[in-house]
Amino acid sequence: MRFAALVSLLLALVIPAWADVVTDANAKAAEIASRLPGTPPAVRVMAFVQVSVFDAVNAISGRYPATRAKITAPAGASVDAAVAATTRTVLLKLVPTQQAAIEADYQAALKSLPDGAAKTGGIAVGEQAAAACLAREDGMGVPDTYRPHTTAGLYVPTMLPAVPNWGKRKPWVMTGGDQFRPGPPPSLTSETWARDYNEIKALGGKTSVKRSAEQTAIAKFWEATAPNVYWPVARSVAAAPGRDVTDNARLLATAAMAMDDALLAVFDAKYTYNFWRPVTAIRNGDLDGNDATEREPSWTPFIDTPMHPE
Repeated sequence: MRFAALVSLLLALVIPAWADVVTDANAKAAEIASRLPGTPPAVRVMAFVQVSVFDAVNAISGRYPATRAKITAPAGASVDAAVAATTRTVLLKLVPTQQAAIEADYQAALKSLPDGAAKTGGIAVGEQAAAACLAREDGMGVPDTYRPHTTAGLYVPTMLPAVPNWGKRKPWVMTGGDQFRPGPPPSLTSETWARDYNEIKALGGKTSVKRSAEQTAIAKFWEATAPNVYWPVARSVAAAPGRDVTDNARLLATAAMAMDDALLAVFDAKYTYNFWRPVTAIRNGDLDGNDATEREPSWTPFIDTPMHPE
């Protein structure tokens, strides 16, 4: 019951009372980005979208110093048209498989705007901002050279792990993917390892009878990671009284960069330590050199294990 009440409260908090053009475009972009296979690529897309949107809006309002290539904003350029054009341009470049949905959102956004210089100018500003941001080289061209661990002649699963080079991308604000790298996992012969191993083994199994209903609900709640899960929280802040479209464009750009840099740091640590997942560890508990970890040969996790290290 406590968990259900918490979920109800959270949903009440993240549903904004109103939306402006920036938050409305964010919601639609997050929905499209979330159709990508995997959270890291989707979060990266949203970073490019929101940074571009801020650059476009800010070029028109002149509130803050320009952050990228100078964008020419004609007097009276429409912010609404600029946001629509920016979002469309970035999404078409980074999520081309969703062209139909992207174009539909774009046409719907422009439909209510009267034709004229303001609309034309806004579209031009948006396309400039998107092009300037998309020109940023973030290291996505680095080839995947992950080497599966094996011995000659021995079969291992052949599906390669997700985004092994993600931590080598160029961050938005960090100095590098390793700036906040945590310390290594605990030693396999330590008491800490044995404690964590046995807790996960007891509570994290698919058929665990020791996990409470509330713990199960919490696990299901946190399983979701796509952009359209987290962005409502940012939009709830944008809905606070006294905010305007430039404030919100800056807020969402900052949040988007933080999300992307955070995942960059996470995957830097994951592939630096290349630590095994619980399903691997528990099915091989007799190999860790710790007498307090007993192997369970058929153990399966409650939530499917993603294809990247612990």
